[in-house]
Amino acid sequence: MRKPVVAVLTAAGTLATVLAAAGCTDSSSADGGVFTTIDGNHPINVNAPINPYNQASNTFVGYNTMQLGWAKNSKTDPNAFYPGLAKSWTETPDHLKLTVKLQPKAKWSDGKDVTAEDVKTSAAMSFTQGGGAFAVSPGAAGGLGDIKVVDSKTIEFDQAAGSANNSFLRNILSMNVIPKSVYGPQMPADIWDTIKTATDPKAAKADQTKAQNTITSLGKKLVDFGPKKDVSAGPFVLQRVNPGEAVLKKNTYFFDADKIGPKQVVLKNYSGNEQIWNYLIAGQLDAAPYTSTPTNVVKKIVGHKGNGTVKGFSPVAASLAFNQSYKPLDNVHVRRALAYLIDRKLTTKIGEAESGTASQTTTGLVGDAANAWLGADGVNKLNPYAHDTAKAEKELKTAGLTKSGKTWMYKGKPFTLNIQAPTGFSDWIAGSKSISSQLTDFGIASSVKTSADYATYLSEIAEGKYQVGFWLTALGPSTYNAYARLYGPSNGWTQFGAQVKHSAAGKDGNWMGGTETANVPGLGTVNPGDLTNQLSQADEAKQKELVGKLARYSNDQLPAIQIWDYVNVQFTNTTRFTNFPKDDSDVLRLSPGVWMQLGYIKKK
Repeated sequence: MRKPVVAVLTAAGTLATVLAAAGCTDSSSADGGVFTTIDGNHPINVNAPINPYNQASNTFVGYNTMQLGWAKNSKTDPNAFYPGLAKSWTETPDHLKLTVKLQPKAKWSDGKDVTAEDVKTSAAMSFTQGGGAFAVSPGAAGGLGDIKVVDSKTIEFDQAAGSANNSFLRNILSMNVIPKSVYGPQMPADIWDTIKTATDPKAAKADQTKAQNTITSLGKKLVDFGPKKDVSAGPFVLQRVNPGEAVLKKNTYFFDADKIGPKQVVLKNYSGNEQIWNYLIAGQLDAAPYTSTPTNVVKKIVGHKGNGTVKGFSPVAASLAFNQSYKPLDNVHVRRALAYLIDRKLTTKIGEAESGTASQTTTGLVGDAANAWLGADGVNKLNPYAHDTAKAEKELKTAGLTKSGKTWMYKGKPFTLNIQAPTGFSDWIAGSKSISSQLTDFGIASSVKTSADYATYLSEIAEGKYQVGFWLTALGPSTYNAYARLYGPSNGWTQFGAQVKHSAAGKDGNWMGGTETANVPGLGTVNPGDLTNQLSQADEAKQKELVGKLARYSNDQLPAIQIWDYVNVQFTNTTRFTNFPKDDSDVLRLSPGVWMQLGYIKKK
C-alpha cells in the first residue's frame, strides 16, 4: 500500500523527490526539546481547518486532538483501552450502558475545564458525521440511544434498544472530543431533539427523513467549520502551520503536563513514502509510523546514527479477493486451485519482505489472532493450502476445466485472470506480478492491471469491475470487524440491529458475489453473514464458537486468499530522545503523542 494510515496499515508509494516547500524551516533540535515526526493520518494542509472531523484537518490525534480512551494493540480484546480524557469507565455486562468519568484536572488550552457537556457536544458532532455508534438510522446496530450528563465530570451513554453490540464501548471511547465553547454555537439548540427523531424507530417515516436530512446538511457545514485558533485538551496546541510543517507547542494546561518531555512537536509534511524515507535517512525524524519500506531503504535508514526499528503485531492481512460474478470464480474448486497455485512465501518475499509474513492459511484472521482464538491445534486442522501444483490441477479438473497443451480451458476458451491493484501500492503491485507470473507459468494466462489511484480502485472494485484484486482483511482486534470484511456489505450482508439480510450480487454494494449459504463438511449449511452478525453481540466464549465456524467456512470456501500478514514496523531515533516503546508493545498502533501521555519519550 502507499501512505501510512493509523487505522489501516498502508504501503509504499513511488514518489521520487523530497518536497522543498516554501516557508519550510529546519526545526530539528540538538538539545532534544523539539520532537520531530510526521502524522500518520494525513499530510499537512495549510488550508485545512483546525477541526478533527475534517479529513484534511490541522489537528493531530494524540497531540492536539484527544479521545476518551486510546485503544491497546490487543490480539483479541477490542475493548482494551488506555485512559485518555476519560480517567475511568464502567460498562454493564450486556453493553447497554456505559458510564464515563473524566480526568478531574482535564482542561482546555484556554484554561477552561473539560466537562461532560463538551463530551455531549462531541457526540452530537459525531452524529452529524454518522457511522458506528453514531449512525443516523432507526435501529442501527450498536447505536447510541441516549446520553445523560450526570455531573460536570460524569456522563452516561445508553445503547439503542434492540441490540447489545459489544463494540459500543470502543466506538464511544474512540470519539474525538471537541470544546462546546467553540462548536456549540455552530449547532442548533434543538440538535438532540432532531437526533432523537432521526434515530427513533417509532417516529413517523416523514419525520425521520426530515430529521436525517437536517443532520446531513448540518454535518456538511460543521465539518468545514474552522475555529480561529486551536483550543486543545491534548498535550500540545497548534502554534503555526506552513506548507512544510505544523508546529505545536506544549500545552501547560494539559492534565498530565509533567509527563510530556518535548517542549515542542514538529510534524513535517510529506507527499509520499519516499519523502518520509529521505527524512529518516537524513536523521531528521525522531519517530515515524509504519510505511512499507523495501529492504535496501531499510538498510540506509538504520545505517544513520541513532536510527532503529521497533516492531509489533498488526491485525491486518493482504488478501486476494474474488468477484464470484466472474465465472468460473464462482466455483469453489477453482478458488481452491488458485490457493494451491500461489506460493505465498515467494509472493511475500517479493511484495512485502520487510513488514510482512506469509499467511499460515486463510481463516479470516491474521495468524497470531487465529492462534489466540482457535488455538494452534484448531489452526493446524485447517487446510494450509501449501504450494502444490498437483492438487491445483486436480481441483481445476473437478471444476470442469480442461487442458489444451499448456493452456487451461474453460468452456472451450482459455481461462484468463486479470489481477487489479492501485497505482502507488508498490507491495500490492509487486505481489500481483509474482502471482501473475506463477499462474501464467502453470497455464492460466494472467496479467496485472492498475487503477489510477486508491480512490478509483475502491470505487471500481465496488462496482464489480475487477475479477480479483488485493483487499485488506482480518481487520482486528474486533472479530466482528475482521469477518465483516468477508461477510459484510461487500459480500451482500447488511446488519439491521440483531438481524441481517443478504443482497444478490451487484446489489447494495455486493461486489464479491458469494452465495448466501454453503455446505461445509462437519458444519452443514452455514450462513456466514448471520454468524458474523452474531459476533457483534456475543461474549468471549460464544465468540470462540462462532470464530471456529467462520474460520472453517473461510478456509473451505475461500472468498479471498490471505497472502501475507502485515508486521507493524516503525522507526525511531535515540540521539535526541529515549524511552521509546519496545517491540511488541501494545501502544505501537498509537501516535507518539499518545506515547508521551503514557510516560514514554524523554529528553536524552
